[in-house]
Amino acid sequence: MKDYLQINDKDNIVLALKDLKKGTDISVNGTVFQLNEDIYRGHKISIKKIPAGDHVIKYGYPIGHAIVDVLPGQLVHTHNTKTNLSGSLEYQYVPNHTEISYQKENLTFQGYRRENGTAGIRNELWIVPTVGCVNGIAEKIIRRFEREVGDISPFDNVLVLKHNYGCSQLGDDHENTKRILANAVHHPNAGGILVLGLGCENNELPLFKEALGHINEKRVKFLISQEVTDEIEEGVKLVKEIHAAAKHDRREEIPLSELKIGLKCGGSDGFSGITANPLLGRFSDYLIAHGGTTVLTEVPEMFGAETLLMERAENEEVFHEIVNLINDFKEYFLKHEQPVYENPSPGNKAGGITTLEDKSLGCTQKAGSSPVCDVLKYGEVLKKKGLNLLSAPGNDLVASTALAAAGCQLVLFTTGRGTPFGTFVPTIKVSTNTAIYESKPHWIDFNAGTLLEDEVEPDQVLEDFVQYILEVANGRFVNNEKNDFREMAIFKSGVTL
Repeated sequence: MKDYLQINDKDNIVLALKDLKKGTDISVNGTVFQLNEDIYRGHKISIKKIPAGDHVIKYGYPIGHAIVDVLPGQLVHTHNTKTNLSGSLEYQYVPNHTEISYQKENLTFQGYRRENGTAGIRNELWIVPTVGCVNGIAEKIIRRFEREVGDISPFDNVLVLKHNYGCSQLGDDHENTKRILANAVHHPNAGGILVLGLGCENNELPLFKEALGHINEKRVKFLISQEVTDEIEEGVKLVKEIHAAAKHDRREEIPLSELKIGLKCGGSDGFSGITANPLLGRFSDYLIAHGGTTVLTEVPEMFGAETLLMERAENEEVFHEIVNLINDFKEYFLKHEQPVYENPSPGNKAGGITTLEDKSLGCTQKAGSSPVCDVLKYGEVLKKKGLNLLSAPGNDLVASTALAAAGCQLVLFTTGRGTPFGTFVPTIKVSTNTAIYESKPHWIDFNAGTLLEDEVEPDQVLEDFVQYILEVANGRFVNNEKNDFREMAIFKSGVTL
């Protein structure tokens, strides 16, 4: 592995690929200089004098400006660099579409074909509480059901989609909760659902049931806890009925084009934008070239790179939808009197991310180069195949839940610092570096850090990644499933009664 990397010829920094000591010689484009200080891996080093006020360039784009003169060999980070971003911007549609070329392969996965034509990669039995008050009841129903039936097959797993909401909410918060839960009821990874209510919540079960529209009444059952004497016994009875209705479920061959995959990152580091995120971008282009669907979210982490997405809008209508996506989220920040452009977390900064542009230019690489075909509001479900953008915050749990609720059968999650969590669909952790992959094998599923190793061909890493995802679609459990780490988090912005 090299000691450092200049990502783009236009860059006035290089990225340290290893921890480098003060006094180490650096040679870039024929110029040799010494490091003025110790530099940790993932952090940026100036390769020329950057006068105060001048842009710091990474990925070929400005990621901020120097606030003091920065000399060759110095660390470039939060102490001497600030964002260029401020306030709202005006945008114009200037299309810039790239032709994506991948040799088409007749790839398939073994999934579950649902009554409505959708395809799941898991066959699970879920209890969906209408309100957080019944989470404990749902857990007791699940445990007793498992004890009494012994063999839960053909279900892969039985779980409760626990959450905190469903009552004491108003306006958009109340509607968001209903939408996310309703989307979960219709999710193709679920072969059966028990919708469990309390009876006095404002997410009233009869109205929720009406809002669901058509359901398979053998696969979706309803229970109001306050209306029965023994809610555990009644719940187990209904779950057993669902189990019986699913006894003939079997995996069958389904085209790759029916995969819908969410793209997410968290705990980023300086390698995110050169290993794992570009790998997801190449995979996104590959899947879309085969007729599939990917979804990019985390709107605040588009700030500073949003024009690159706008240039890729399929048409002017989609361009205006992207503009609204960006501006609406900025207004959300401003409404709550919070800074729009102070996004990188302490962990991101420790990993080498300096400004929001630095993070965003790395984050948006997860979306590859394909045209953007549609923009979804929070709680909406996928309608078009191709690259979609989804409104949701950067928070790992909320964004991943939103991706799953939009209809994604799995989520690809890149990380440089590691995280154990998963949402209610398989959540594949892709490491940006080999060190975290080796230290957290019970968290990380795939290592993109090999892309930093000179002998590894990017095409081979992509091929291995495609094969791994197919294995997961065929039923191979990922770490969050093995650990039973599954979370549902619903976006909240208003008053709690």
